[in-house]
Amino acid sequence: MFDNYFRKEIAWGGKTLVLESGKIARQADGAVMARLGDTIVLCTAVGARSAKPGQDFFPLTVHYQEKTFAAGKIPGGFFKREGRPSEFETLTSRLIDRPIRPLFPEGFRNEVQVVATVLSHDLENDPDIVALVGCSAALTLSGIPFFGPVGAARVGYINGAYVLNPTADQRKESVLDLVLAGTAEGVLMVESEASELTEEVMLGAVTFGHASFQPVIQAIIELAEVASKEPWPLPEPSEAEITLKKRIAELGRADMAAAYTEIQKLVRQDKVGVVKKKVIAALEAEGADVNLAKGLLKELEADVVRNNILDTGKRIDGRDTRTVRPIMAEVGVLPRAHGSALFTRGETQALCVATLGTGQDEQVIDALAGEYREDFMLHYNFPPYSVNETGRMGSPGRREVGHGKLAWRAIHPLLPEKDKFPYTVRVVSEITESNGSSSMATVCGTSLSMMDAGVPLKRPCAGIAMGLIKEDRGFAVLSDILGDEDHLGDMDFKVAGTEVGITSLQMDIKITSITPEIMKIAVEQAREGRLHILGEMAKGLTGARTDVAATAPRITVINVPKDKIRDVIGSGGKVIREITEQTGTKVDIEDDGTIKVAATSIEAAQRAIDWIRGIVAEPEIGVIYNGKVVKTADFGAFVNFLGAKDGLVHISELANDRVNKTTDIVKDGDAVKVKVIGFDERGKVKLSMRVVDQATGADITEQVGAKRPRPEGDDRRGGERGERRERRDHPRGD
Repeated sequence: MFDNYFRKEIAWGGKTLVLESGKIARQADGAVMARLGDTIVLCTAVGARSAKPGQDFFPLTVHYQEKTFAAGKIPGGFFKREGRPSEFETLTSRLIDRPIRPLFPEGFRNEVQVVATVLSHDLENDPDIVALVGCSAALTLSGIPFFGPVGAARVGYINGAYVLNPTADQRKESVLDLVLAGTAEGVLMVESEASELTEEVMLGAVTFGHASFQPVIQAIIELAEVASKEPWPLPEPSEAEITLKKRIAELGRADMAAAYTEIQKLVRQDKVGVVKKKVIAALEAEGADVNLAKGLLKELEADVVRNNILDTGKRIDGRDTRTVRPIMAEVGVLPRAHGSALFTRGETQALCVATLGTGQDEQVIDALAGEYREDFMLHYNFPPYSVNETGRMGSPGRREVGHGKLAWRAIHPLLPEKDKFPYTVRVVSEITESNGSSSMATVCGTSLSMMDAGVPLKRPCAGIAMGLIKEDRGFAVLSDILGDEDHLGDMDFKVAGTEVGITSLQMDIKITSITPEIMKIAVEQAREGRLHILGEMAKGLTGARTDVAATAPRITVINVPKDKIRDVIGSGGKVIREITEQTGTKVDIEDDGTIKVAATSIEAAQRAIDWIRGIVAEPEIGVIYNGKVVKTADFGAFVNFLGAKDGLVHISELANDRVNKTTDIVKDGDAVKVKVIGFDERGKVKLSMRVVDQATGADITEQVGAKRPRPEGDDRRGGERGERRERRDHPRGD
């Protein structure tokens, strides 16, 4: 039945990688079941047989999806089925898209859809790497024009050594989490988070990873030799297209070059738009294919910009290749926010706002590998007005999720330990202007806003985006790229870090690969730019403020015995609700007895802390407490003196002189000072007022004597039965 079933198996990093084709999803153009350990991902690729008329772009979509049955789980929620993509699914879809997109031939416009479905997850081997390898294999077998295959790997760095595809446990020990993909010739994509590692260590990780996935590329090639379908014909430019391209250059090259001498983005865009309209109008009059001409005009635009940089060393806005645009860093721009910063670099601007919360504000994430809580969130928003456009406003798209995660990775290694700063932190980056590298502006603004909020980051963090123009006659690496240099260039290489080292690195290549020489130049040039930006940021703020903002909650951490947690919570949470409602605080209780009390008022926090300590505290003999009379009886008064704890002041301990009636000395509600003098046979607390100076709270036991003998004929000695009865019926208890 499965006549075209093929299987390729290799040993890879001490594990077995298996690629199978021809058994599942046989109607797809390409389908591969990729397996590493017990993690299995089904990867498919399907291409439309023709392009839509007038389409001037390549419509590639990549969908990575996780099925909860892969980990033996049932989805949460009312519908009990998988819903919208999670953040991890979105990020992994982008991870797959980025290295495969540059490998489709120029001019190919047929729609292609790649789908990776996680069918099994062993909670040890990451499905994202397996999915990327599987999608590369599916495209290679499909016959769709694709200049692959692509290999991929994850690299860790533990105890000074690189580790290939570290397990989940190993990743906890690693100071590097780097994912890269590429061809046999070079690297196409890098994504990483690092603990302030040097440029040399990061480049070494890339080199190690590229060498490590070469056996995977070879395995895909060997599988394709027996299992691939007939290749589709490559799109060839027609004679009419070649002629039209020459005519467009004649009509528009000079004017396009003049338009790109304008420094201001919006003015430049207007001038470029005028040139395009002029050329299109002339071509329409000549009866040319206008839809084809629009695409060729983009090629002319790129050619003008790229060659001008290589010829003159000057860029669109007049800078040389290494200069960073002017920077302005401001903090405290929003009076009610816990921390805020406005970071402006040229025509790119990010308004970053930090908010401090408690453990109750942590994000609960139900991942395939298990549920966990996140106490640092960074959300990036890119509204249309930031680029002078109208557009859809709604939930964040893939780009917004990806840029936010990149900035998150840059800041995350610098966060303080939870026991030293027990806050949940959320940062929102609103991009108010954009002309290139808004994600790196977010890194800078986030660092400033968090320090403004009093978050003790290890060091300030900055980011810079590098670009590349590469032609046969040479190349140029560009620092702090503009939007046009990103769109028309060959590389988007983002580096973030501190003065000590790199915390995040992301690289996307739009050509088939780059050389190690180019990567080394880009990393060194990025370090130079990053240090310059950190110097400019220091003009706004050099480090974290010594205290959190007055509007932020103050968190105090106390510890109680584990066996007292139940008393603090109370039956059905009654006690903890009463504490929070009456004091206006937030209280988080952990299983180990750690209690975090958060309040904007120091007084409110202290009230809650005193309340909790009173619940868990044990009375000590000889200690004097402030108390309140809660009930009087013939034989004495019950006094609440330690949280919810009550004790009895016997009538003989109310005063040093004989007392005829309890109410002659105290009444319900009176504030008194009492000393613990012992416990009865049932463990009930015995208190005394007479040995305490009620005015000063001083211990006067030596002056009045430890015991006052009962007068002869005192008929209240038999009151112990009444005392026991009162204790039994006393509504507050002990």
